[in-house]
Amino acid sequence: MELALLYSGGKDSSLAALILDRFYDVTLVTAHFGVTEEFENARAAADALGFPFDTVELDRDVAEEAVDRMIEDGYPRNGIQRVHEHALEVVAERDVVAVADGTRRDDRVPTVSRATAQSLEDRHGIDYLSPLAGFGRGAVDRLVEQELDVETGPSEEIARADYEGELRELIREREGEDAVETVFPDHDQTIVRGLA
Repeated sequence: MELALLYSGGKDSSLAALILDRFYDVTLVTAHFGVTEEFENARAAADALGFPFDTVELDRDVAEEAVDRMIEDGYPRNGIQRVHEHALEVVAERDVVAVADGTRRDDRVPTVSRATAQSLEDRHGIDYLSPLAGFGRGAVDRLVEQELDVETGPSEEIARADYEGELRELIREREGEDAVETVFPDHDQTIVRGLA
């Protein structure tokens, strides 16, 4: 059974891939806007884990809408949420029986509500899976420590392939570095280098 997992190259989506691999033919799919080449970081992580990898290009208008929202809000949550829902829609159009992501129980963003998941399933005739939905960060960190070689550091320094990198770049182009620092709080990111 073919499954497309939205993949950033980070610990959460990598752990989700390891869990789902027992039941599905998992392809790791990085969604991007063509703003940067950061998706290559996810490709390297997928190769290190031994999973097939692909990319999908998202609608640039969605990125611009997300950036507008983040600048207006002064924080990234609603913009990133919009991008994630768009990415799920695009990936659900692939020839797969299921789509998945690495969202955890305690994630602030992105999240997928029950209604959103059911709507995605009904409209596309696929299953939506979130294998980490019952796991908090502590549980994920303990499992990751056993299974994965992970590099962790400040978001602006870790080479990754999540939505944030391209959205940061678009904000930087439009509004300058100060706007990026205003919208995105300091936080750490991860990139997977291989199996532990």
